[in-house]
Amino acid sequence: MESKKLALACSEYADNRKAENLVVLDMNPVSTITDYFVIVTGTSEPHLRAISDEVETKVLENFGVRPRAIDGSVQGSWMVLDYFDVIVHIMKPDARERYDIEGLWNDAPRLDLKQAAAEMAAPAPQAEPKPKKKAAVKKTAAVKQTAKKAAKKAAKKAAK
Repeated sequence: MESKKLALACSEYADNRKAENLVVLDMNPVSTITDYFVIVTGTSEPHLRAISDEVETKVLENFGVRPRAIDGSVQGSWMVLDYFDVIVHIMKPDARERYDIEGLWNDAPRLDLKQAAAEMAAPAPQAEPKPKKKAAVKKTAAVKQTAKKAAKKAAKKAAK
């Protein structure tokens, strides 16, 4: 499974539940912790729960993957779903401002979510198919016999 595809899917699933201020950071150039951080804001405990449940459910349905760890709780202000290559941070606004993950990892490039989603949806360019070579035909004994009979008939007709 491609981690970029999973990160974009997680951000889409969070957006399904009206998560705010969605950010996906490409961690590959700056860290070996993970490939992508998905950071979203939820406005209340029920909102955090709805976002978390949507991401967990849809990732399991569509990718067959469960988070290897879940940290935090809806009673807290920050939940983390760890999919190894993708880590999803679901935070209340005050926690997001206080911990400033985007600022901490400001060297990590941000994905343009609309452009990345369009790239993922577009089919990959296909190489032009090579022309097929004609298969060599081996004449079997039956084919040879039939060809000889046809040649004899043609010769008899021509002699008449």
